[in-house]
Amino acid sequence: MKSRLTARQAGLLSCHVCGQLAQAPEAAGLLRCPRCAAPLHLRKPASISTTWALLAAAALLYLPANLMPIMITTSLVSHQVDTIMSGVIFLWVDGQWPLAVVVFFASVVVPLLKILALAYLTASVQLRSRHRVMQRARLYRLVEFVGRWSMLDIYVITLLVALVQFRGFATVDTGPAALAFGAVVVLTMFAALTFDPRLIWDPLTDSETADD
Repeated sequence: MKSRLTARQAGLLSCHVCGQLAQAPEAAGLLRCPRCAAPLHLRKPASISTTWALLAAAALLYLPANLMPIMITTSLVSHQVDTIMSGVIFLWVDGQWPLAVVVFFASVVVPLLKILALAYLTASVQLRSRHRVMQRARLYRLVEFVGRWSMLDIYVITLLVALVQFRGFATVDTGPAALAFGAVVVLTMFAALTFDPRLIWDPLTDSETADD
């Protein structure tokens, strides 16, 4: 069964800035959005290579984000350095297992799965795979949805620093892992933005055009 006419086949382009739909010109040349004057492209320029670069940087920073100290607590009687996992273990042993589970998934599992999912999607469109296109489109929407919860660990540390220093009992400082972890979150967010999900469907429409 033939699929319905796509926007690309109809010569329609969508502005990546404001969402305006415009007709592609017959002559080759730069087309600008009639609403915001931003350049229009049939697909996001250099989507695959840019996404790969951002994912590679995020993967390199993922290890120091989890292995280096993320929180340093200093009081009159002790000096404690914690990583993300040591914080999770402390919460679990202290009986706060629901919070431990949330921090573990939001700070360890979600960033890793997001990197792996985007790598899988980017590799599949680069290979022009026609396998499970609907499932891959849903996976991309899921990646976008869960990405907003990736900064939970940073929020917890920020609140803890403000609370402890306000009471004057101790001094809590963020460690170098906080910067690496924040960079991982930002890089994966940009990777999700630079990835063009329409590339998932292009092999299907290209094969139909060839059959015609």
